Amino acid sequence: MTKKVNWGIIGLGKIAHKFAQDILLSEAAHLQAVASRSVEKAKKFKIDFHAESAYGSYLELIKDEAVDIVYIALPHSQHFEFSMLALQHDKSVLCEKPMGLNPQEVEKLQEEAKKRKLFLMEGIWTRFIPASQKLFTLLDEKTIGEIISLKADFGFKPNYNPSSRLFDPALGGGSLLDVGFYPLYLSLMALGEPQGIKAFARFSDSGVDSHCQMLLQFATGALAQLESSFEVQTPTEAHIYGTKGSIKVHSRFHHPEKITLRLNEGATKDFEIKYRGNGYVHEIEAVSLNLLEGKIENELLPHHHSLKLSQLLARVKKEIDRDSN
Repeated sequence: MTKKVNWGIIGLGKIAHKFAQDILLSEAAHLQAVASRSVEKAKKFKIDFHAESAYGSYLELIKDEAVDIVYIALPHSQHFEFSMLALQHDKSVLCEKPMGLNPQEVEKLQEEAKKRKLFLMEGIWTRFIPASQKLFTLLDEKTIGEIISLKADFGFKPNYNPSSRLFDPALGGGSLLDVGFYPLYLSLMALGEPQGIKAFARFSDSGVDSHCQMLLQFATGALAQLESSFEVQTPTEAHIYGTKGSIKVHSRFHHPEKITLRLNEGATKDFEIKYRGNGYVHEIEAVSLNLLEGKIENELLPHHHSLKLSQLLARVKKEIDRDSN
């Protein structure tokens, strides 16, 4: 492949490091520019990952004419502001999840992207992980029949720091937005939008949810039990039970390399499917190819899916906010 998409990265934290490592693995992508509030940090990142330019402000990168698409890897509270700024400067955007703190922000970004005919996608990398693709194929083919129930958890125990992005309300903190996103995403992919939601939470001293339990009921009668936590280390697995069998998505289910299919008659099959690099390369290549093809949405993760997911998060948040009052 001779033509490559020039990427810019805004926000140079842990995820950005993994993402940049995977850009180096892609034949369709090139790291053009990086930006941090600290120009020293940006210059080091540039050297480490062979970028062309380093900036000490996000706007400078956005204005770089050589950049085709901006990857937003900032705290949740800044996703909307800098995604919109990039779009308004005619840059395509891949924004880390969640794209916005509420459905209104997501809608505004999508409207701006469509108006300007620019590519926009939420960075739900799990959608492009090869083992995840296999899972969705098995579900689409009704391999386990009609789904009766789904269980998924994501919990880890970080050190409590009220000013960190995980625990600071001003930065969009809380287990629901950070890791509860993934169980909800899986339920939406497997079962669609729920009719009913019950959710309960525990709250940290800073006021964000530190542990969240969700029960979703669907029109088919299926149920989903979902959990997110900053208080306990959970298996971070997913189990989907159907009329003909079950599927276990092994830890960590949002970027798995193994899924197990068990049919009611006793047959069991393991699918071990490795991802490349840190797992982000599959998303990077899908988005880069979309840009080279002139597309403004990805067919596996279209705009309407991100909007539905944002609306679902808002419904859960409304439920747990009652607990905090």
